Amino acid sequence: MIRLRRSATVAALTLTAVATTVLGLAGPASAHVTINPAEGKQGGYGRFAFRVPNESDTASTVKVEVNLPENAPVGSVSTMPVPGWTVAVEKRKVDPPIEVHGSQLTEAVSKLTFTAAPNGGVKPGEFQEFPVSMGPLPQVDTMVFKVLQTYSDGNVSRWIEEPTPGAEEPENPAPVLKLAAAENAPASPGASAPAAAADDDDDDDAGSGAATALGVAGLVAGLAGLVLGGLAFARTRREPAAKS
Repeated sequence: MIRLRRSATVAALTLTAVATTVLGLAGPASAHVTINPAEGKQGGYGRFAFRVPNESDTASTVKVEVNLPENAPVGSVSTMPVPGWTVAVEKRKVDPPIEVHGSQLTEAVSKLTFTAAPNGGVKPGEFQEFPVSMGPLPQVDTMVFKVLQTYSDGNVSRWIEEPTPGAEEPENPAPVLKLAAAENAPASPGASAPAAAADDDDDDDAGSGAATALGVAGLVAGLAGLVLGGLAFARTRREPAAKS
């Protein structure tokens, strides 16, 4: 009994240590600024939120600057009021113009600056979300938003590093929004091949089913013939015996 208790205690301590190590490793990787949800559709509209965690133990986050990508302008960007915060919107000229609902826009939002009220901000151990509505989303695979996070003690975290395909996550990653192609996008010439193959498979399945049914029917007929033949043979065996 004592050995069992010791074994259970050692196992519990080992699991605790492993869990602590895993959580400790996962913590810093998830503490950067992100955009949620992280996926959208090209040409569509969406509501997204920039989630800003506070990584300081002594200072509050008092300003958040979100830079929209220059290579992927968005025609319409609107913000949602956040209690205790104000927002300033900066625009830039775009060429060629962006078409939104039949209108040609020559300006697009380039930067959003959220500033906390005096004695406010995101305190240590907390996070804040800053919702925005954007659209139509550009015809690109990803949008990278470079963010500057300013603390009350003057320190600035620069979340500006773009991801590299196949490489590890950078130390100060920028929020990335992945955009999927619109559902009504023109299909490639080979897009109908799977459907044709599926039709062929259905035809093959139907043919196989018919052949199987015919085979079963033949087998049943054969068995019936054997049974009738057996009965006839038994009758012929019995009839001579009855006459004698």
